[in-house]
Amino acid sequence: MGDFRISRDFMLNGEKIQLISGSIHYFRVVPEYWYHRLQMLRAMGCNTVETYIPWNFHEPRKGKFDFSGIRDVERFIRTAKELGLYAIIRPSPYICAEWEFGGLPAWLLKEDMVIRSRDPRYLHHVAAYYDHLLPRLAPLQITQGGNILMMQVENEYGSYGDDKEYLSALASMMRERGIDVPLFTSDGPEPEMMSCGTLPGLHPTCNFGSKSAERASFMEDWGISPKMCMEFWCGWFDHWGKDHMVTDAKASAKDFAEMLDHGSINIYMFHGGTSFGLMNGANDFGTLNADVTSYDYDAPLSEEGVPTDKYRMFRHAVQQRTATLLPGLPMAPVPFRSYGRATLVSSMPLLQGIERQVVHEMLTPQSMEMVDQAYGYIFYRAPLNHEESLRTIHLNGAADRVQVMLNGRVIATRMDRELNQAIVFDPPIPVNKGDQLGFLVENMGRVNYGPRLPLQRKGIAGQIFINGHQHFGWEAVSLDENLLATMAVTQAEVPDQTPVVSSYTFQVDELGDTWLDMSGFGKGTVAVNGFLLGRFWNIGPQKRLYIPSPLLKSGENTLLVVETEGVRGNPVLVDVPDLGEAKEIVT
Repeated sequence: MGDFRISRDFMLNGEKIQLISGSIHYFRVVPEYWYHRLQMLRAMGCNTVETYIPWNFHEPRKGKFDFSGIRDVERFIRTAKELGLYAIIRPSPYICAEWEFGGLPAWLLKEDMVIRSRDPRYLHHVAAYYDHLLPRLAPLQITQGGNILMMQVENEYGSYGDDKEYLSALASMMRERGIDVPLFTSDGPEPEMMSCGTLPGLHPTCNFGSKSAERASFMEDWGISPKMCMEFWCGWFDHWGKDHMVTDAKASAKDFAEMLDHGSINIYMFHGGTSFGLMNGANDFGTLNADVTSYDYDAPLSEEGVPTDKYRMFRHAVQQRTATLLPGLPMAPVPFRSYGRATLVSSMPLLQGIERQVVHEMLTPQSMEMVDQAYGYIFYRAPLNHEESLRTIHLNGAADRVQVMLNGRVIATRMDRELNQAIVFDPPIPVNKGDQLGFLVENMGRVNYGPRLPLQRKGIAGQIFINGHQHFGWEAVSLDENLLATMAVTQAEVPDQTPVVSSYTFQVDELGDTWLDMSGFGKGTVAVNGFLLGRFWNIGPQKRLYIPSPLLKSGENTLLVVETEGVRGNPVLVDVPDLGEAKEIVT
């Protein structure tokens, strides 16, 4: 059994300890690579690993919990212990992390409640989640012979709300379920954020990525001791249609070293990994900016696990401040390989792939959440029985990206704020009685930060007006993450301007990590061997999707590509990444 306390210093078993930590999100790394990534963290000189725990990853459907495979957080923490690493765990209901809906499960949006507040309806669901999560973590605490030193209550709450009763309720829930290590909060180094986000009895920490001496002075003024930067932002994340974001390695290493001289630190991110599937988040401060699939973050350890110049500079800064020689760097688990061009097997219109799916009948369109769908696309359809032409369409409550379809062909595409305006057809499009009008709506990723967090219902949650009159009587069909990964494809003619789903094969002789180049395609999703890798979009900056070798098999492998823009190329598997043109930023 161990003892970790917070007084004027962090104290481990009666001895002062400086926490040098790095963030690795187990949910963004295949389990087969956890050991290697943690080895690389230890070799850089860190003594601790930090991870969030995303609620929506473990309770994707209300009351259905999953802690297996890549979700086995206990195994991840135990692996860290095997390597001599302590752990900082952030099991908040909300995590931000550029993760879909900030880690909150989408099914919360089906009910009427105030998220991230003392609303008893919300706290009821948090308590039910904690009943399953916290008993798994309690035996892994330092006090029980494990390696968890401390846990966070909420996350950057001071930049969202000021409900101290809510923070207190979360802390009480954690204590009642066996969490006895110190609890902490983390907020931006601004007076209002600290005032709103902290609570007596919880140790306050700060998040920043530059000006370490100035930030340390801020913590000193606030009476924070010991000082800790809980998120030292050494890089940044990417949005579709923007440049790849990087920070100057030398400047970042200088700020890192400066914080080491003032207190403890957690590098965010040490290793970013990949937001597999459809779990990328988004930002919305007037315009929706969805995050790419890669979460490379310009971190010291790249998305594919390769040490960068930043890694070497950070390692040098740690080595200068320790009397013991740091461990050597471990070997990479596998080589990088190129498997060449994939072979097209069959293609068919995307809508043909949903013919056997459950059909939801509704008077007016309902959101994804109301039909128990969290991610992916939803298709609304209805026959036209009164119109001679299409002149205008008004959509109320649509998000995020809508493709208007007439008899299966795309006739208009709108996204985000454009959906507040009428879709005008000039000249009008002639229609016949019984023609099918459809709307393919994509959830591009719920926002993970900011004031629009509660407003994240996807699909269409309002009315549809055609030529000025409201149309009643709709059907909706879900294209969720499971269907996008496993849809059966039969060869069929695919007309122009038609979303398509295609299957491909490629051969693997020797297993290795590889990258899937989708630069010849428009927009959509891709799965390998039934595992949904993520999204692609020809506007960049991400050009290639990372495929770790455990997702492959010797012999024939399959790709399932959903493409919605009518821009189709040939998938190519190459041995080098391409994150697009870089733009340097200051965090």
